[in-house]
Amino acid sequence: MMKPARKQRLILIALMVIGAGIATAFALKSFNDNLMYFFSTTDVVDGKAPKDALFRLGGMVVKGSVARPGQDLTVRFRLTDFNKEVTVQYTGILPDLFREGQGIVAHGKLNGQGVFVAEEVLAKHDENYMPPEVAGSLKKQPDNSAGR
Repeated sequence: MMKPARKQRLILIALMVIGAGIATAFALKSFNDNLMYFFSTTDVVDGKAPKDALFRLGGMVVKGSVARPGQDLTVRFRLTDFNKEVTVQYTGILPDLFREGQGIVAHGKLNGQGVFVAEEVLAKHDENYMPPEVAGSLKKQPDNSAGR
């Protein structure tokens, strides 16, 4: 037979273990909800990117694709990994270093028409710089430089 003090201690330890488990579950769920995955333009065109969640899209800005359809701050351009292209729409002030032919990473989500609506566009100042995710996705593509 278990003594009352020992039984109380055992119940207290069990409650602490359960509480720690619940706290860990909440922390992991929060972390997973805030995790933003990176996809290349080929991944997006092939349907591998989530349809209703935020993610990062990277690639090179296609030369001659930057257009401002209205009088507001909306800009549309295409991104490529030299295999497939995705149209990106962004409303806001682009970074001063945004250029055609440069590697960028945008945060946002796809709309119903397959256009990536960006909430943020990131560019880097060095013309030799390419975001690591973009460089990695370009290396995965077959060599298309012969046709250029």
